[in-house]
Amino acid sequence: MPSGSFTAADFKVFEIDGFKARMEAIRSRIQPKLEVLGKGLVSDVAHATGAEAFAHVARHARRTVNPPDDTWVALGPDRRGYKKHGHFKVAVSRHCVRFLFEVGPEHADKERWAAAWRKSAPRLGPVFRRVGGLVWFKDEHDEDPAARLVDLDSEALVQLADELTRTRDGQIVVGRAVPSAEAARWTEAQHRAAAATTFRTLAPLYRLSRS
Repeated sequence: MPSGSFTAADFKVFEIDGFKARMEAIRSRIQPKLEVLGKGLVSDVAHATGAEAFAHVARHARRTVNPPDDTWVALGPDRRGYKKHGHFKVAVSRHCVRFLFEVGPEHADKERWAAAWRKSAPRLGPVFRRVGGLVWFKDEHDEDPAARLVDLDSEALVQLADELTRTRDGQIVVGRAVPSAEAARWTEAQHRAAAATTFRTLAPLYRLSRS
């Protein structure tokens, strides 16, 4: 049975040229580990959010030409899929592992979620700013964050809602990133602990998306 940890060679998969070759390496090396990690995190997410959770490993079914620069397991409240809901994600790419909460472009009601975030951000912001390493990403595939949450005042946090509704592809993505050189030394237990801690901190956003 594969472990839920990643080696230095796993991260180099994203250097492979060509769609077919990279996808074969993702399927053989990365996806089995994400399956294990996702299954292990289901109970942690359920405990943190008070609701049943389901793990979904990305299949990249819509891609046929350009190979993905990252891949992931998402955890959400729907057995059939995660994209229409706020969800957690463990994403692996060339230079890092990211532990994220996302409301993405396909969310079922972005306007309602954005309104709820505007109302809640002044209260939740100070909590998130007390946790080291939490950042905001402009895009779910970005390895480099746009800002640290500790650097965003209450007004700036409220305005993040605009990122979700400004365009059809709008999204809100927050979490933390661990450099691949560090993550390659972690055990499965360390990956799961980092994910569970991050998700527990961001659980109010998950519950907000369910309200």
